[in-house]
Amino acid sequence: MKKITIAFALFVCSFAAIAQTMPAIIPQPETYTLQTGSWELNAQSRIEATGKEAFRVAELLAAQLRPVTGYGLPLANGLTKTIKTNLIALELNSKEDAALGKEGYSLQVNNKGVFIKANQPAGLFYGVQTLLQLFPKEIAGKSLVKKASWSLPALSISDKPRFGWRGLMLDVSRHFFTKAEVKEFIDNMVKYKYNLLHWHLTDDQGWRIEIKSLPKLTTVGAWRVDKTGTWGTFSRPEPNEPKTYGGFYTQEDIKEIVQYAADRFVNILPEVDVPGHSSAAIESYPQLANFPENTRVNSGEKLMNWLGGGKFTAIYDNSLNPAGEFTYEFLDKVFTEVAALFPFEYIHMGGDECAKNFWEQSDAVKQLMQKENLKDMHEVQSYFVKRVSKIISAKGKKMIGWDEILEGGLAPNAAVMSWRGVKGGLEAIKLGHEVVMSPNTNAYIDFMQGDASIEPPVYSSLRLKTAYEMEPVPPGADPKLVKGGQANLWTEQVYNTRHMQYMVWPRAFAIAECLWSPKEKRNWNNFVSRTESHFDRFDEAQIKYAPSMYDAIVKPVYDTTSKVLKVDLSTEVEGLDIYYSWDNSFPDRYYPRYTQTLVAPKDASTLKIITYRGKQEIGRMMVIPVADLQKRGAKK
Repeated sequence: MKKITIAFALFVCSFAAIAQTMPAIIPQPETYTLQTGSWELNAQSRIEATGKEAFRVAELLAAQLRPVTGYGLPLANGLTKTIKTNLIALELNSKEDAALGKEGYSLQVNNKGVFIKANQPAGLFYGVQTLLQLFPKEIAGKSLVKKASWSLPALSISDKPRFGWRGLMLDVSRHFFTKAEVKEFIDNMVKYKYNLLHWHLTDDQGWRIEIKSLPKLTTVGAWRVDKTGTWGTFSRPEPNEPKTYGGFYTQEDIKEIVQYAADRFVNILPEVDVPGHSSAAIESYPQLANFPENTRVNSGEKLMNWLGGGKFTAIYDNSLNPAGEFTYEFLDKVFTEVAALFPFEYIHMGGDECAKNFWEQSDAVKQLMQKENLKDMHEVQSYFVKRVSKIISAKGKKMIGWDEILEGGLAPNAAVMSWRGVKGGLEAIKLGHEVVMSPNTNAYIDFMQGDASIEPPVYSSLRLKTAYEMEPVPPGADPKLVKGGQANLWTEQVYNTRHMQYMVWPRAFAIAECLWSPKEKRNWNNFVSRTESHFDRFDEAQIKYAPSMYDAIVKPVYDTTSKVLKVDLSTEVEGLDIYYSWDNSFPDRYYPRYTQTLVAPKDASTLKIITYRGKQEIGRMMVIPVADLQKRGAKK
């Protein structure tokens, strides 16, 4: 009996060891088994690939490994009769493995080497991304690391994505990002198996794509007065202020980026946002608007009056005239050139946040309504959307738009990108249309990701845990009509690539896992552990990320009658302690630890908070004026 007990204890311990040493892979693979042993990459190792497409993936792998390891890693044709040891082998299946699909892969690490197989080159590429995550964190760096060998654990993985559309949106209109920065964005997204870049190329603040038949779009529409500070609060530009901020991508730039993305199995979805969000186009070609007199490329000054309840008006006319034939001639030229530049089957026409107040004042729009028997402004926008859909269809492309394109009636064959929660997506599905889920409730990564006291100001918040709870197929939806989902980075408050990285990561880890991994495998605490490992990899790669998941969540309640302020504190991550002070000093782990609801001292002016994991300070110092807490928690 004692021998059985000891054997069982040894089994439990060995199982625990396996569980603890499973590599931190994001997104989590469909199935995996950790095995006994390891394999060492060393100076004698080589890479073999069978076939031209597999060889191209092998070249990308070698380009990643050589600078850091210093090894030659020669490439060879996998058909040659060499000894199959001490190698990384990439091979396309001669007979399709139905379990893997188009983007899946199998990966085996044993004492002979690494063996990746897939039905398609994309699958090999995603297998390589997983392989790179099996290496020690230093492999993510940019400098030579002198090691005799790099150890990989023996394991077996079989993996494929849950959804085919796994997107990240980058807004380059509000702030311009260079060709090199866009390529870097692509490099980072593919590490986590994203396969679509939604490129938001036009908006009120800049037109970023060269249209050769409409040159003013970039000579005029790509430039604005340079402003720095808090977006939406800037002073109105003076007529003589120089327009020095901006930029655009030439058609040669576009072709280069499209090819760069394609080499990494990324499609690019171009967005030309109409009929609203069109100030840059209207300043370039004033005949596009009903009332263009005061319209200009917006520099971050207030543009809209937000009235609440989803209602808003434009301060100056930033919407295309739906009653003007010049509008459709203009769009035909734009989409002709866009369609020729982007191989992807879809073009995004925007369609969101179109203010109707200038349409309502327009005699031309009133005449259009009478002529076409349009009952309201929603039907006017639907008329516009349907005409745009015909233009895009004539270029051999499919149209997709934000969920506002549902208003007044949806164009046939259009797909919907649901951003105002999932409601628009569900409505489109009931009408039989395909949808992409990018709800602002879970996938808007321009929102603050922690407390407002410590994050750059944005009008809403999205915690990492909430991003991880995204479900692309909501209750009642036909899963066959859900193409997938994406996270959206709007860049009003994103001035540079370092802050862009801060906003994207780690929330893009969460969305990647929601779109790739089986739903039933999702586990928040396990995800947190893996995310922390990837923070270490990002430190090596010199990529910025947000540590907001370690910061306290603050929930104040202020009774305006009794003048009593109460504050509840919590954390997203388990196992953290919260320490605080009301006396203006900076708390550490020797200060009072939060155990129950705090009641603010009568004359306190500031609450300061810090989090620890054991003896290690892990969160950021949060400093919140009591007046702010009272305002946040006001309860009459």
